[in-house]
Order: sequence, then structure tokens, then C-alpha cells
Amino acid sequence: MPLFDLPLEQLRSYLPERDEPDDFDSFWTRTLAEAREFALDAEFTPYPLPFAHVDVFDVSFAGWGGHRINGWFLLPRGAEGPLPCVMHYIGYGGGRGFPHDHLTWPAAGYAVFVMETRGHGGANINAPGSTGDPHGAAGPQAPGMMTRGIMDPDDYYYRRVFTDAVRAVEAAAAHPAVDADRIVVSGASQGGGIAQAAAVLHPSVAAALIDVPFLTHFRRAVEITDRDPYQELVRFLATRRETADQVFRTLSYVDGVNFAARGRVPALYSVALMDFICPPSTVFAAYNHWQGPKEITVYPWNGHEGGSGYQREEQIRYLAKLFS
Repeated sequence: MPLFDLPLEQLRSYLPERDEPDDFDSFWTRTLAEAREFALDAEFTPYPLPFAHVDVFDVSFAGWGGHRINGWFLLPRGAEGPLPCVMHYIGYGGGRGFPHDHLTWPAAGYAVFVMETRGHGGANINAPGSTGDPHGAAGPQAPGMMTRGIMDPDDYYYRRVFTDAVRAVEAAAAHPAVDADRIVVSGASQGGGIAQAAAVLHPSVAAALIDVPFLTHFRRAVEITDRDPYQELVRFLATRRETADQVFRTLSYVDGVNFAARGRVPALYSVALMDFICPPSTVFAAYNHWQGPKEITVYPWNGHEGGSGYQREEQIRYLAKLFS
């Protein structure tokens, strides 16, 4: 895996102009208002596992359109007082997996709320999922989720996903074991892109842990990488050349660079300089636009796995300092 993007010194100052629709803010205000017309109806059902120090709950709540979204909620057993809660959003193709996949944050003394991404996890043996996307998106699409409903921002798949993410924060905040003032959003790749949006769309989020984020700086991504999932957009446009302006208009409503320009909470990013899936310039484009206190960990010799366990240790130390 060679270095293929801009040199690091240029990445640190890379601040591209943003392609932002005039109604970006009103679009999301309207979207969330429509979602809140449905009762959240969060359910936390005890899940029987013989863990000695962690309580596990099978979660569901009403996301976009009132659709049921599934997840896990884990608590360190016997912890006193409302706890900080880490929201965890999943990478592309993965489901919520198994409770034992998510023990790091309870071990550190936090609650963790794992939100499943609608429509994902059906073919991932390591991280199976159980949440569908019952909304019938209009029009043709390339295989995968990137072009589902892409001809209309109101119909676009990630409008629903980002709304689910905000509703998940609301479900966590309403739980009596959670300190609603200390909710952190987190994720890698697609999960990082979702966390980036949720950190802006929900006013009570206290911090964001954003690893190698996907769904960011779309135009550059499709021009410099030949890897999926961004290539789903390329395959769609290759046979529907006349739709390019509309496609990128729709994408501008979910572009992480536009969310980052509104980011105000403390954020810890990570980037890998040999990442062909989420190119480093797309990550730095968002990071450099982020307006709040921020740090970024750079992994020069890594691909899309980024920092993996090393970055998780960085995050544990970061939150311990933030909440000390």
C-alpha cells in the first residue's frame, strides 16, 4: 500500500471549499421534526449472558419513519450514579454483532449504546445484523446502499441513517443509568461518518470520537480512490451520466465536511495515510473544517484499519481526561 494522497504537511492545511446547499440546516431541522412525530418508544430488554461484571440489554427504538432500530446497551454492573455513555455506530456492511464485541467501554466505566445501521449486517458472519430498511427508495440503484434513493435528498438512504443516529442518542439520554450531559458519539469508517453527523445534529452530545470517517468529501473521494463503497457511486454515474449534478446535490446534504463545519464539541479524529477506502485528504478536509477543540492521530503506515486497538487506547485516555 503506497502513499497515494497529498503529503502530510499539505494534508494538515487542506481546507477545500464546501459544496453546501442553501437549505442544509432547514433540511435537517425538518427531517428531525418529522422523525419526532413518532414516539421514541425505546425498549431495553435484559439479555441473558453470564457476565460477572456487565449487564446487557437488547435495545430497540423508533428511528426515521417510526421504523424499529435495534442495538445493544451495556452497563458496568454496580456502577454508582448516572454514567457517561459512548454511542457506537457501525462500519459499512456490519450489524451490531454480539454483546461480547462491545466490552471495552463498560470495562472503562462507561455505558455503551450500539446502534445497528438499517439494512446492514445481512451477510457479515462476524457482525450479523437484525434491522431492515423498510422504506422503499424510488428509482434504480447500484448494488449496495450508497445510491439507494440518491435522486432525491428526502429519499436518500443516509438521511434515514443519520436520523436513526440522533434518535439513538435520545434513547440513551432517556435511560436512568446515563448522564445525558456526558454522551459521546463514536465510530469508524461509516460509523465515523455517522458520528460526525450525530455530533452536530444532537445538541446534547458532549464529544466525538471519529475514526477514518466515510461519507466525507464525496467529490474528491470518487476521483482518487477505486475502492468500494465510494465506487458504488462511480458505477451508478457510469451508466447515468446525466444525473451527476443531482447525485452530488443529494450527497451535499450528508457530506461530513458540511457537518464538520458546524462541529463545536471536542473531537478526537484518526486518519491512516495508506487508506485507499477513506483517503486521508477526505478525512483532513473534515478535520480541518471542525470548529471545536480537536485532535487527530495520524497512522502513517496503515490502511483502512487505521489505529485499531492503538486508537482505542487513545480514546480511553482522551475521555478519561475530558471527564476528569
